[in-house]
Amino acid sequence: MKAYQVSAKQLVGLALLTAFFAGTVVMVYEKIGPALWGRWAGAKEGEKVETVAVAEITDPSVATDEKNNSEVYKAASPGVVNITSTNYVQSWFEVYPQEGSGSGSILDKEGHILTNYHVVQGQGPGGYAQELKVSLANGKTYKATPVGADADNDLAIIKINAPAETLSLVPLGNSGELFVGKKVLAIGNPFGLERTLTTGVISGLARPLHSDITNRLIEGVIQTDASINPGNSGGPLLDSRGRMIGINTMIFSPSGGSVGIGFAVPVDTAKRIIPDIIQYGYARKPSLGITPPLPINQSIANQLRLPVETGLMVSQVYEGGAADKAGIQGGNQPVRYQRQTFYLGGDIITAIDGNPVRDYDDLDRVVNKKNIGDKVKVEVMRGSKKLSFDVTLTERPRQRL
Repeated sequence: MKAYQVSAKQLVGLALLTAFFAGTVVMVYEKIGPALWGRWAGAKEGEKVETVAVAEITDPSVATDEKNNSEVYKAASPGVVNITSTNYVQSWFEVYPQEGSGSGSILDKEGHILTNYHVVQGQGPGGYAQELKVSLANGKTYKATPVGADADNDLAIIKINAPAETLSLVPLGNSGELFVGKKVLAIGNPFGLERTLTTGVISGLARPLHSDITNRLIEGVIQTDASINPGNSGGPLLDSRGRMIGINTMIFSPSGGSVGIGFAVPVDTAKRIIPDIIQYGYARKPSLGITPPLPINQSIANQLRLPVETGLMVSQVYEGGAADKAGIQGGNQPVRYQRQTFYLGGDIITAIDGNPVRDYDDLDRVVNKKNIGDKVKVEVMRGSKKLSFDVTLTERPRQRL
């Protein structure tokens, strides 16, 4: 067999090419960071996102629980920040500052930080707090500026200008493969006590939770018994390998403290919208192009003599929007119902993509999984006629925060 021969000149060229490629990969990796690797580096929508392992953490299957807790905390806590928001309130006699606090996770070396929208919400421009400050684990404090938010999912991104070498990242995991009973760890700043660790398990999945800001459905919410208290909001819920699988957002507590029922927005939801927020300042959402419809129940159906007892009556369609182009019709008879004006007489949506529609959540569950430009089949009742429309989803008009 004749051996393949390489000249000295070819060897030098190959070495230079290899060095260039390796240097480029390192440069790109360091710029994007482990937290952004996967979908942000080119994975297609719907593909499984592989995340970077945290080197400092021993394989949880061979480590004691105590050792795992300690290693996850040491690896992740430097990337968890304390966020202080300040709004100035006018009283009868003076203007005084009103402060709030929360947590966040550093996403990249450029200083982008993921948190809850309600942590940074306020009376300043764009619906954000008038002042935002971020404290790092090294004790340094920086002024933060809002980048954008998705109020529907109670998520926001803010940014600080800090030296890249001082920023430790919290890597993003996957929330699509979680199960009840899986160990989780929460790191945050409850009651101003910085970088507190609590542990627990996933108590439930796909819990129905609505944004307090927009009252829209947040998909696939994670329930955990890991203690979450005021100040934990916006901090990471981590798996035993130190990867963020959720963003702590809410507790159920009549007393205001943790009673073992906390909720976190799935990290897959965050990964889907982070690129939009960084690029556009908001999350682009698909839409049917209709105003909030009127939910139909048996009482309303009887009063209006409707052909169905459940569904959503289309009040108005946006001119040139998805529903308008498809031929779906809104109403023309204005009435007041629960402090809102609806227009009666429109088509009644009864199903979307074969899924029955009884309320607005049923509609959201389907549309939230789609992209702008996707087609959905919408079934409606128009009088006594059952009609079907192929609707191409358009971008929802940007909401005012």
